[in-house]
Amino acid sequence: MRAIQLRATGGPEVLELVDVPRPRPGAGQVVVRTRGAGVSFAETQIRSGVLPFPLPLPAVLGAEVVGEVVEVGEGVDESLLGTVRVGVTGGLGAYAEYAALPVALTCPVPENVPPLEALAVAAPGAIALGLLHRARLEGGETVLVEAGAGSVGGHLVRHAKEFGAGKVIATAGSPAKRQQALDLGADHAVDHGDPDWPGELPEIDVVFESIGGATARRVLDRLVPGTGRMLSYGLLSGEPAAVTAADLMERGVTVTACSGPGWSGEVFGTHYPETLARLATGRARAAIDTTLPLEQAAEAHRRLESRTPTGRILLIP
Repeated sequence: MRAIQLRATGGPEVLELVDVPRPRPGAGQVVVRTRGAGVSFAETQIRSGVLPFPLPLPAVLGAEVVGEVVEVGEGVDESLLGTVRVGVTGGLGAYAEYAALPVALTCPVPENVPPLEALAVAAPGAIALGLLHRARLEGGETVLVEAGAGSVGGHLVRHAKEFGAGKVIATAGSPAKRQQALDLGADHAVDHGDPDWPGELPEIDVVFESIGGATARRVLDRLVPGTGRMLSYGLLSGEPAAVTAADLMERGVTVTACSGPGWSGEVFGTHYPETLARLATGRARAAIDTTLPLEQAAEAHRRLESRTPTGRILLIP
């Protein structure tokens, strides 16, 4: 089968179209004939070596996939054969004509939902719902969503008030993306390209922190003492949030790292079905910027690194 492989970390040019054996399903897995694979900014960081991700080289990148089940592994109901499911591989292997996925990390695509729309929404929407449930917003709290026009951030902005936020402030790096965040429901949008942007903020009850690095430490100063909460789920800067236990004790605020196996089980076991149900009933919308053929994976990465797309980029085998 055709797949996009990298043999070493580096620029987008390290992504090569190659022929590799089709995967076989292990116990509890399905193999799908790929209809589309999602491309995320984190994958550009894995490819470049910025993120500390265990990468056995050579590797086929990609975690998000939608496709028709063509083979099932031990312990998987054979009635799934021929059905269209969306899910995640658990880390690698989606940039290919076929992909193996744990069946527990997949969901059926509703009949009234186009498969590519399900792909565009499922993972980021489920992550956003998981964050909103964990935040336990109440009493009209003020919320900050970093990268509020991004794939996860856009869903956070759209749904935050439904979950109890009173005011939503979003950050974005361009005028077009700030307008997009406002269109999604943000009350105010700030330029996170301005090095002084955290100083412009009012007191914040909850921050959905996806930038990491020193930015997280500066935003911490804007949290309401005693009750402020930071939910950390991304590393757009390439570095983890530079927050110490002393920082938290001094302010009486909390930081929750939304990652790890328990988090993944919650997101994909509970919030995947919820996200697809929202999409099927019009309570969530798919934002697709571009679809590209599989062989243009390097171009997909270049576009994401330019920070200009205003929706998902999907690869089509």
